[in-house]
Amino acid sequence: QLQLVESGGGLVQPGGSLRLSCAASGFTLDYYAIGWFRQAPGKEREGVSCICSSGDYTHYADSVKGRFTISRDNAKNTTYLQMNSLKPEDTAVYYCAASSNYSPGICRTSVESVYGYWGQGTQVTVSS
Repeated sequence: QLQLVESGGGLVQPGGSLRLSCAASGFTLDYYAIGWFRQAPGKEREGVSCICSSGDYTHYADSVKGRFTISRDNAKNTTYLQMNSLKPEDTAVYYCAASSNYSPGICRTSVESVYGYWGQGTQVTVSS
């Protein structure tokens, strides 16, 4: 069964850090671009970041640029989202997704429909 599983969410104080993980099972992530998305209560889901299949191109939403870092370890079939300097407005359910529709060296999070595999989400709450 093809599956993505997120982990690493939790409650953190403003200014704190969390590292989210996205582990794949049933398929290898080597040829997939990975995107991270989030959905806050009452809001639409939005793209946060993505990393291309080759790992040498990354893309970030303006709201997280300079604070979040996406990476991947294909040997572990896992992608990570390091989140630093967290703000209350980062509170959301975070989802990872995989897309085979991008060529190596490019990815975007503007079109969710190109991502064919999705995880179940992990809650991140930033609050004092």
